[in-house]
Amino acid sequence: MTRRVCLALDLVDDADLIAEYERWHRVGNTPPEIIRSIREAGIENMEIFRAGDRMVMVMDVNERFDPAAKTAADAANPHVAAWEARMRQFQRAIPAAAPGGGWTEMARIFRLIDHDETGSQ
Repeated sequence: MTRRVCLALDLVDDADLIAEYERWHRVGNTPPEIIRSIREAGIENMEIFRAGDRMVMVMDVNERFDPAAKTAADAANPHVAAWEARMRQFQRAIPAAAPGGGWTEMARIFRLIDHDETGSQ
């Protein structure tokens, strides 16, 4: 069984930095250690979308996914720590982020399959 997690983050509003950030995320440019750490955490799929300097990350995670465990594993992995440090130069927390925050989990407020066409539930 999978569940979906959505997170938001802003980029520094600079066209050159945004282009570089996107280059790092193209196939073949993201280090294999990063891809491996994502998959090992129970993340089955991850997509990042961008509109201007706002990004949304959509993750489909399995029952093994634990955000606290992923954070601890990332801190202990020198490859992930280096990647995160490199990515921070491009990123800005959204206004709703906790102090010092980065990617911020979003709350789902609508799901079409919960609604029928009559407006009742």
